[in-house]
Amino acid sequence: MTQQAVKFAYWVPNVSGGLVVSKVEQRTDWGIDYNRKLAQLAEEAGFEYALTQIRFTAGYGAEYQHESVAFSHALLAATRTLKVIAAILPGPWQPALAAKQLATIDQLTDGRVAVNIVSGWFKGEFQAIGEHWLEHDERYRRSEEFIRALKGIWTKDDFTFKGDFYRFNNYTLKPKPLGQPHPEIFQGGSSRAARDMAARVSDWYFTNGNTPQGIKAQVDDIRAKAAANNHSVKIGVNAFVIARDTEEEAQAVLAEIIDKADPDAVNAFGDAARQAGKASPEGEGNWAKSSFADLVQYNDGFKTNLIGTPRQIAERIVALKAVGVDLVLAGFLHFQEEVAYFGQRVLPLVRELEAKAAAAGSARAALPV
Repeated sequence: MTQQAVKFAYWVPNVSGGLVVSKVEQRTDWGIDYNRKLAQLAEEAGFEYALTQIRFTAGYGAEYQHESVAFSHALLAATRTLKVIAAILPGPWQPALAAKQLATIDQLTDGRVAVNIVSGWFKGEFQAIGEHWLEHDERYRRSEEFIRALKGIWTKDDFTFKGDFYRFNNYTLKPKPLGQPHPEIFQGGSSRAARDMAARVSDWYFTNGNTPQGIKAQVDDIRAKAAANNHSVKIGVNAFVIARDTEEEAQAVLAEIIDKADPDAVNAFGDAARQAGKASPEGEGNWAKSSFADLVQYNDGFKTNLIGTPRQIAERIVALKAVGVDLVLAGFLHFQEEVAYFGQRVLPLVRELEAKAAAAGSARAALPV
């Protein structure tokens, strides 16, 4: 188990509909006033990161969407320590613009911006906005070049790069970002191409929700490949958190979310996601093994099973840490109230359990051999 404390991020609800494809009642709002307050609550609760979403079309219940980079800057301006991860989609964004835009935000916010490079899986969205659609592995090749370009622009003068998708000739960006050596770079995806890209260039890899055993297999694979590349990558896992005073209350909330799922939207999302996965060389993607209930939460967050009492959830988070998870990316039903509850009731238990595990490890290390 890593000795570093596990970190916490939350999904920013900058699109309407929340984080579930369900008609269940939600006290979550996609507007800026709600989200400013949420960011401040999350910062106070002990969250270190917030992740904004990138959407261009109104798919699967998300009728309205705020643009991710502008929204991230607004949240950074409302907080003091929270890092905000802005989602960037290669294609609509070019690396020169993204590097300049994010370097300015980084300067204005004391080095607190990060970036999530989203390779894209939804063909209909690209078609709707007139963007050229690349096949699966080509999208990850483009994303890798995008990341290499960002790193080069942010860390070098007279940057020159000759790629298949992007080219730079003696380009110098000033001012450069404050974050050292550059703003943190996140990415997601469960395909072979996604994991291999993370093992070469990304600082963080997000995986969909899964069991500890399933996550461990991904962690071991990525870290072995990263070590072979003389690279290191940290792991974040998606989880939909339902923390309640009793397990029965938590399970009742989960049942209501699934019972009130929008079947047309869930099935449309599942069909599009699986079609995208089949385009990968291995013939499956993030959602290949997801049931209808799993798909009610966009990124398999129910699978991680952070559903129950504060102590149950804390114990499961520490179990995730034991298999190599560095960060939990959390979604909630009623964000403001539940983020505050998580900070008051769950996070202190996580730190308590981490301290006990560290003490036990130190005691074992001191035993004579």
